[in-house]
Amino acid sequence: MFFRKKKYISSGSLSKLAWSNFKSNVPGMIALYMIIFVIFIALFAYLIAPDSTPYSNRQILEISMQKPAFTVQMLRIRKNEHAVETSFLHKMLFGAKTNYREIPISAYSFENEKIIVRVFEPEGEGKEEKFLLADVLYPISEETIEQQKQIGFTLVDGAKINPDTLSMQEEVEANNIVTKRYWMGTDPFGRNLLSRLIIGTRVSLSVGAISVLISLIVGIFLGALAGFYGGRTDDLITWFINVVWSIPTLLLVIAITFALGRGFWQIFIAVGLTMWVEVARVVRGQIISLREKEFVEAGFAMGYSDFRVIFRHILPNAMSPLIVISAANFAAAILIEAGLSFLGIGVQPPVPSWGSMIKEYYAFVILDSAYLALTPGIAIVILVLAFMTLGNTLRDALDVKILRE
Repeated sequence: MFFRKKKYISSGSLSKLAWSNFKSNVPGMIALYMIIFVIFIALFAYLIAPDSTPYSNRQILEISMQKPAFTVQMLRIRKNEHAVETSFLHKMLFGAKTNYREIPISAYSFENEKIIVRVFEPEGEGKEEKFLLADVLYPISEETIEQQKQIGFTLVDGAKINPDTLSMQEEVEANNIVTKRYWMGTDPFGRNLLSRLIIGTRVSLSVGAISVLISLIVGIFLGALAGFYGGRTDDLITWFINVVWSIPTLLLVIAITFALGRGFWQIFIAVGLTMWVEVARVVRGQIISLREKEFVEAGFAMGYSDFRVIFRHILPNAMSPLIVISAANFAAAILIEAGLSFLGIGVQPPVPSWGSMIKEYYAFVILDSAYLALTPGIAIVILVLAFMTLGNTLRDALDVKILRE
C-alpha cells in the first residue's frame, strides 16, 4: 500500500510563507522600498538637506522665486558672535545654527583690505557693497576693533590674526566665496525648497508613527476589555466606540486641536485619539472569536491571569489584521496632518510641513511657479500610495487561507 506523506508545518513556517507571498508582489516590494527610503531621508534629514539650519528656515530675499537648478555665488560673512559648536547627534536631530550670513553676489574684486561685491539682482545689476576682509573672516566686535587700532593687528577671542592682506584675500576666495545650486529653486522668502521638502518628511512620518502608536495603545486596550469580558463592559465600550465613530474625523481632530492648542506635539495626540476606533472594533471582534478556543481554556487551567491570557496568548493570534489597519491608519494620519496644516491648525511655522507648504504656495498654481505647490502635493500622494499599497499587500500575504493552501 502507498501512503500519502503528511506535510507538517513547522513553527515559523507561516511567517516564511507570508514573507514569500509578500516578496512575490512587485507593487508591494516597491512600496516597501519607497517607505524605507523615506524613513532614511527623515532620520538623516538635516545631514542630507543643503540648508541644515533649524527647520531649513534660512531666508535670502535677494534670490526669492528662483527656478529649479538655479546657481549663484555666495559671500559667507562671519557673524559677530562666538562660534557655536554643534555635535553630530544634535545636528542630525535638530539641525545646526550657522555662524555665517550669506549674501548672493554676481561679481567680486579685491581692493587692498576690502572686498567689493556686486549683490545679485535677478533683473539688472545689483548694488555694490564693500566689506573689510577681517569682517568677512572673523567675528570682530567693537572691543577688538579698538584694540586693532591701538596695537596694529586683529584680535579674535584673544588670539592674534595674521593681518597680511594677500593671505586674507586667498582665504576669502577659498573658504568664504562658495557656489550654491538650488535643485528645486527657492520660495518667495528665498528659502531652499528642496531642504524644506526633505525636513517635511520628518513631520509626516512622525505624525503617522506616533498617531498609529497612540491608536494602537487605546484601541487594543478598550477592544480587549470589551471582547474578553463582554456583558456590561462590552455594552459600555461599544456604545462609546459608536459615539466616537459617528463624529466626522476631521471635525473631531479640529475640536481636539483647539482644546490642546496648536503645535507639533498636539497634532500627534489629536490625530492619534481619533484613529483608535477601528483598532478597537477589530480587536474586540478577534478576541470574541478566540476567547472560547482550547488554548485560552488551557491558559486559565494553568492559573494564568486574565491580563496574561489576553496579551500573551490571544492578541498575538490577532496581529495580522492589526498590521494591515496600522498601515492604512498611517496613510490616513499623513493626509489628516496635511489637511490640518493646510487649514492653518496643524504644525505651526517655521516648522516645514507638506500641508503648510501647499497652503503657502497654492496661489502660484495658476502662475509659472506651480511646482512650488505641486512638489509637496506629489510627495504626499506618493507616500500615501506607498502605505496603502503596503497595507493591501500585507493583507494578501497574511491571509491564513492563502497560507494554508
